[in-house]
Amino acid sequence: MTTESSAWNTCDYSHNVTFYYNWVGKTISVVWTTRDFVVIGLGLMVCLIVILANLLVMVAIFMNQRFHFPIYYLLGNMAAADLFAGLAYVNLMLNTGPWTSMLTKKQWYIRGALIDISLTASVANLLAVAVERHQTIITIQLHSTMTKRRVMLLIVGTWAVSIIMGLVPSTIWNCECDLDDCSTVAPLYSRRFLIFWAVLNLLTFCIMVAVYTRIFIYVRYQIRYTSRHTSEMRNSQTVVKLMKTISMVLGAFVICWTPGLVILLLDGLLGKASHANTYEKFCLVIAECNSMINPIIYTLRDDEMRRTFKWILCCLCRRSAGQPRKLSSVEIASPQPKALPYQNALLFTKQKMYKIVKKKMKPPSPPKKKNITGLS
Repeated sequence: MTTESSAWNTCDYSHNVTFYYNWVGKTISVVWTTRDFVVIGLGLMVCLIVILANLLVMVAIFMNQRFHFPIYYLLGNMAAADLFAGLAYVNLMLNTGPWTSMLTKKQWYIRGALIDISLTASVANLLAVAVERHQTIITIQLHSTMTKRRVMLLIVGTWAVSIIMGLVPSTIWNCECDLDDCSTVAPLYSRRFLIFWAVLNLLTFCIMVAVYTRIFIYVRYQIRYTSRHTSEMRNSQTVVKLMKTISMVLGAFVICWTPGLVILLLDGLLGKASHANTYEKFCLVIAECNSMINPIIYTLRDDEMRRTFKWILCCLCRRSAGQPRKLSSVEIASPQPKALPYQNALLFTKQKMYKIVKKKMKPPSPPKKKNITGLS
């Protein structure tokens, strides 16, 4: 028995993709089924929306001078990651089902690496945006003090980490030398790697929760302080808007990512007993929806972004109709964008505190000299 187990644990790179699927009990469809058509059709439709929506975001940020600030550069990078996720998912949809048996191991690893890179980049960008917003609000600034160089380093670092995570399974962390460690969701992947990847994403989620919670507590404290100087309506609008943003960000992440993360954890912990491959394709579609929801959360709540979207779409309609394109205020360099309501309240607090301190530090005026001679 020991000899047989050690024989299976030796590195044999001659096995093809079908061998690993048969080993974990995952069936490769010989003919197209109704389930395959439904999953692929739904997946391609979601991918089309993801690609178009994020492309529109990138064009809007490039065209409008009001968006040339660090926060919008990060949003543009997140849109690029989500667009890449849409393209990677199209590649997955076109290489699944009965086509899987025709893939070489190299092609199969590339297919999985594209998904890993794109999804890791999307999550990393969500965290980068959360950190930037935290820095901006805590320091009571209209815009982040990060230079363009730091923003570019952050963007490059995000993609570097994503590429490394995508290459790990195909280079050093797979089950080709340990068949008992093969995953049922991704038969060439190691179950331990899937556990690591799922826990890493859950940790990122916890960090985002902590960041936004600290922002909310700080802003609520400042609102209580400024309630004596601002109207109650402004305070209520500030709290409502902040709560809506936090609920949308965290809610979208939980709804879209929790099913996939649970499937990965169950597959990594239980293996074949988890029956994870029954729901994996539907979980992938739900996770991909996060890339479609991100542009809505981070950009469509911005009035200026909505106007830019309308201007771009109108230009496309005029061009298709053969009408000349009209210049808009979007293309003209304009002043800095307006502050958010809670930023206005916090800035008012800072100015008020500065006036109080300056008044206390002002030296007393010297006493007037008495007229000794009595002459006027």
